Amino acid sequence: MAQRPSTELIVSARDGDVGAIALLLAAAQPDIRRYARVSCKTADVDDAVQDALCLLHRHIGRLRAVSAFSSWLFAVVRRECIRLDRMARGRRAPIEEIENDFRFAARPETELRMDLAGAINSLPDHYRQIVVLRDIEELTIDEIAFAIDASREAVKARLHRARLLLREYLQR
Repeated sequence: MAQRPSTELIVSARDGDVGAIALLLAAAQPDIRRYARVSCKTADVDDAVQDALCLLHRHIGRLRAVSAFSSWLFAVVRRECIRLDRMARGRRAPIEEIENDFRFAARPETELRMDLAGAINSLPDHYRQIVVLRDIEELTIDEIAFAIDASREAVKARLHRARLLLREYLQR
């Protein structure tokens, strides 16, 4: 049976000791797996464990109270389980939940920019115009409505549809 991480190990890992971080990951894995079995669907347990370990590695330095390590770790696993469940159901997770998603972090910024440019170019003209005005030129809904001589509701509907199309394109 694996030993629970000691306070000294957590403090050393939090302070950036690479060896301590590796030991902490190994020591925390059984707890993470146990939390995931309780919080996740069976099919998502391994993914949740892997994602939680990666988040632990990246964010251990932000841990303020060493005594809160177990509850913090449980919260990380629970959020990962929720995110995986939402992805399985086809719902989009809020950006706060996926901001550390390694699928995007591992890709070069130029590749992401190229994909986004391709997605925007794939939009029909009336949707592309709205996305460019709102998300690139950062105009307000009222300014866009005035510029294209449309109602606020029409602008908001087109923006919503355009973002759905962009999301579809980028998920391919």
